[in-house]
Amino acid sequence: MAVWARQVSRWCCLLNTARVSSEFPRRLRSRGCTARACREFAPAAVLPAGTEAVLCRLQAYRQVSVGSSPPDSTKGGSFSSPESNLPSVQQEQAKAETLPDLNAKILDEDWDDIPPSSALEVISEEEAVQIIAEPLLPIHSSTLRDYVDHSETLAKLVHLGVDLSQVEKRQKAGQLLLTLDFEKDVQKILLFLKDVGIEDNQLGSFLTKNPYILGEDLEALETRVAYLKSKKFGRSEIAQMVSRAPYLLLFSVERLDNRLAFFKNELGLSVKKTKDLVIRLPRLLTGKLEPVKENLQVCQIELGFQRNEIQQIVYKTPKILNASKKRLKQTFDYLHNIMGIPHHMLSRFPQVFNSKLLRIRERHMFLAFLGRAQYDPAQPSYIPLDQLVSLPDEVFCTEIAKASMQDFENFLKTL
Repeated sequence: MAVWARQVSRWCCLLNTARVSSEFPRRLRSRGCTARACREFAPAAVLPAGTEAVLCRLQAYRQVSVGSSPPDSTKGGSFSSPESNLPSVQQEQAKAETLPDLNAKILDEDWDDIPPSSALEVISEEEAVQIIAEPLLPIHSSTLRDYVDHSETLAKLVHLGVDLSQVEKRQKAGQLLLTLDFEKDVQKILLFLKDVGIEDNQLGSFLTKNPYILGEDLEALETRVAYLKSKKFGRSEIAQMVSRAPYLLLFSVERLDNRLAFFKNELGLSVKKTKDLVIRLPRLLTGKLEPVKENLQVCQIELGFQRNEIQQIVYKTPKILNASKKRLKQTFDYLHNIMGIPHHMLSRFPQVFNSKLLRIRERHMFLAFLGRAQYDPAQPSYIPLDQLVSLPDEVFCTEIAKASMQDFENFLKTL
């Protein structure tokens, strides 16, 4: 504060000096004495010591330089006051030429000495509102949420409906999205998916399940779609397959061709039935083949189905190829050994293998309690297996069991 106060005092003196200098000739003419003018103005301007003499000499120089006549008190060659022992005009002119520029040089030097603003400086509320602090980009993070404000790609994917909390759970999916440019990399894939048949409201869900497609080469994707079209898959069928099996287009043409050939040869199906099979369950083309092979062996060796019966079961109920082997054997054991349903009837109604075993057991026991458990189509009061497992409880009670819903609930309490 002391340094700042000295600087302010110095500026005031310099400004007052310049103002006094501009008024000095008029004062001399009115007073008639240079010394008296200096003594008059010095206190008012609060001039520093020695300034009075400098101002008198400066005024004398200015009067000579502008061609004005000397004041009356100097006609004798000197001032009559004690301060009249001044050098000649030539000497004063030489000395005056060496005076510094008070209005520029000194002030500039003083402004250079002003210290920079402090971080603790108090500012107004309006200035504080105008300050924009950019958030720092984290170097490492376990969630994509920290990067959404810094990545145009992530922000636009969120607007499309992509669930980043699910995407970041997939291996290296988050790193992939952070390296992509929306205009160059993502936009063309989105347009491609729309051409394939993915609706706008499905893009978010699709990319949440398969974000890796954004890093695929566009020409490779177009080649895979062209292959499916060459196999007589229609546009709507391709769209349905891609929607239900989001990873389908990540498979190369060779791999897709090998999968189709496997199901055709292993099951002995025609080309048309093979195509219908993968349309209804396209994940057969993207899933592992080991569970499929194991279930086919279970049906043939452990359950005792013939090859033609397996074809019927798989064609009508493709999910049986991906079903749990334990569940498959338990359901078959109850249907065949407890309910007495033969193989050919099970191959005719294979949807029973997709039903819960508890549901089958409760309804069969209720029908047996009522004396209506008849599954032979050659006998009266025949009950088809598909109706046994597919109908709602109310319809099952009234149309199949010929009982009330309350009777069925009371029976379940006894189990």
